[in-house]
Amino acid sequence: MSRAVKSIMVLGTLCVILESGLSAADWPQWRGPNRDAVCMETGLLKQWPEGGPKLLWEISGLGPGYSTVAIKDGRLYTMGDRQVGGEKAQYVYAYDLGTRQELWAAKVGRPHDDGPRCTPTIDDGFVYAIGTSGDVACIAADSGKVVWTKNLLSDLGGSSNPQWRFSESPLIDGERLLCTPGGQKAVLAALNKKTGDVIWACSMPSIGPNGKDEAGYSSVQISHAVGVKQYVQLTNKGVVGVSDDGKFLWGYNRVANRVANIPMPVIDGDHVFTSTAYQTGSALLKLARDGAGVKAEEVYWLDRGQFQNHHGGFLKVGDHIYGGHNHNKGEPTCIEMKTGKVLWHADQPGRGSGCVLYADGCLYFLYENGVAALVEATPEKYNLKGTFKLPERPGAKGTAWAHPVVCDGKLYLRWADVLFCYDVKAP
Repeated sequence: MSRAVKSIMVLGTLCVILESGLSAADWPQWRGPNRDAVCMETGLLKQWPEGGPKLLWEISGLGPGYSTVAIKDGRLYTMGDRQVGGEKAQYVYAYDLGTRQELWAAKVGRPHDDGPRCTPTIDDGFVYAIGTSGDVACIAADSGKVVWTKNLLSDLGGSSNPQWRFSESPLIDGERLLCTPGGQKAVLAALNKKTGDVIWACSMPSIGPNGKDEAGYSSVQISHAVGVKQYVQLTNKGVVGVSDDGKFLWGYNRVANRVANIPMPVIDGDHVFTSTAYQTGSALLKLARDGAGVKAEEVYWLDRGQFQNHHGGFLKVGDHIYGGHNHNKGEPTCIEMKTGKVLWHADQPGRGSGCVLYADGCLYFLYENGVAALVEATPEKYNLKGTFKLPERPGAKGTAWAHPVVCDGKLYLRWADVLFCYDVKAP
């Protein structure tokens, strides 16, 4: 990536930070300030030492879950299933980053076999989260008191809970909370973030035969394609766009599979790059005006052998898409976004699906067996800059599917019950 491109990206992100009141040490929601898995910090390690970067501290007692962390105003938030007394339930946790002491735990719903998937969203003194049973909760950040709740099924008209349960991280846009009940009756919904009152629920027409009429495992993003503000989401029927007043705009069904549709699409101007696994593939869409509405036109399709992303996600840096390829795998791959040309593809250093994040010229991968990898984010060639394995702990077991976070020079990696924090600042 050129120095000029990097400078433009940094300035753009700084403008977002200043306008939103965030500090450089904030990571207030799923995949960061812009929901794009791009961290704009600099001064980070470009090569990991043998055995990995320095482990600063760890927190245990989170319980099972794939939730990653949100960070705001010196506090860290995440979710997990926990037994309190004789009752097991799903909780949102708040920790003081300086002392690593738990400040509160707010119960948000029933537990699930392997815990929650949502990462809390922090906004204006409140914490918002969605449990696996579809419980949308607003929690006071200072006290942990639950202010209001709504259920995606019973209150908002969702069609059914997907096979692996609701997994969405809610979007806050101004005074609204955006969420995905799923199905034809209410594919997306907007709530008043202070009260939980329904502002609108968007019905969805049939967009094709693939997939199921229900929520997928992705989260809502904002697009301003073709001058129309819209909310873009991957559901189990495919990618959809909904106007900010709740009107259905467009849908793209080809990318949907009948099992699980998971990764967040990349939003880039008038374009949307999307991918799913289960032997499906990827597409680049161009949004265009269609009378008073918007339509999605397919620019190209990549078949399952070229690029399919399971649930580790992918991201855009410069003109390129980076992510893990193949079903239940995370083979590092670089794609030229405008053409779909695969520029490089490599064997993966860990096992299973690989979750990915970008920071300071590098890709941070975490594989499901607890192997972390640092890869240079360049279209020139695959360049591995270090690997290490998370330490063995009694609670670090199962699949390490929580996405990595880099914030204030620290790398946060969760493996089930345990959260590890590493120093990745350059000397």
